[in-house]
Amino acid sequence: MRRRDMFRAVLAGTGTLLGLRAVKAAATEPTRLKVAYHLSDVDKVNFVLGNIKNHYEGTGGNVDIVLVVHGPALAGFKSKGISAAVSGRFAALVQQGLEPHACANTMHVMDISLADLLAGFHAADKGGVVKLAELQSQGYAYLRP
Repeated sequence: MRRRDMFRAVLAGTGTLLGLRAVKAAATEPTRLKVAYHLSDVDKVNFVLGNIKNHYEGTGGNVDIVLVVHGPALAGFKSKGISAAVSGRFAALVQQGLEPHACANTMHVMDISLADLLAGFHAADKGGVVKLAELQSQGYAYLRP
C-alpha cells in the first residue's frame, strides 16, 4: 500500500515538474510584436520606411508590421515616377514581411488602382482609418511617426 502511495506521489511530482518546465520555457520565448504604422503625409514616406526597417532590425524580425497608407501619402507609392531608392527600400521591406494596405477611399478619390502602386499593396476596402481600428482591436500597437 505504501509503495502505491509513494509511486503516485512520484508521478504527481514528476508531472508538476514537467508542467513547470513547459511554463518556464513558454515564458522565456520572446512575444512576437504586432505593429500598425499609419502614414498619410507624403513628405514622411522615406522617414516611415526607415522607421520600419529599423523596427525589423531592432526586433531581429520578431515583429508583424502592417503599413496603412491614405491621403496624400498614397501618391508616394505610385510605381510610375518613384525613385529607385524608395522603390528598392519598399520592396525589401515587403520581402521581410511588411503588409502594406492602401485606403480604398483614397484610391477612389485619387483615381489610383492597386496596379498603379508598388507591388505588395492590398486594398483596405473599408478605408484606411477603419483598417487601423481593426488592427488595434486585434492587438496591434499603433504608430504614427
